[in-house]
Amino acid sequence: MRNEEMIIELEKILGDFLGSQGLELVELVYRFEGRYTVLRVLVDRPEGGITIGECARLNNQISDILDEKNIIQERFALEVCSPGLDRPLKKKSDFIRSLNRRVKFFLSVPVHGKIEIEGQVIRVNDQSVAVDAAGGTVEIDFNIINRAKQVIE
Repeated sequence: MRNEEMIIELEKILGDFLGSQGLELVELVYRFEGRYTVLRVLVDRPEGGITIGECARLNNQISDILDEKNIIQERFALEVCSPGLDRPLKKKSDFIRSLNRRVKFFLSVPVHGKIEIEGQVIRVNDQSVAVDAAGGTVEIDFNIINRAKQVIE
């Protein structure tokens, strides 16, 4: 199984499991770090906030699920953790949760000549997010957002 296919399958399995626990899969990262392969699972509550104890419990449960499903064939380190205050914003629901907050966007193509835009999220629809940035309102399509995160002030 190719890595892309494996990631998609892991996102489905772990997303379903976490959803049944009232949690959400924020991000799943599977990559080589130094000499080791790491599967990092960022988990949060939809309203935000997860404890270290919950992460430890989830680590054990997710490890059991991965052993049962036998999706990953090589040795790896599993890390289940909170995304922290500057959690990545990826889905429409993430941007809705960030309404009226400052967000920094890193774009794949320039909008108004910029590939980095920071401003207050004022509106979210199915295809884009509207931001009150220096110089006025900017509409940013989801498909050109490489990365976005809330600005902690």
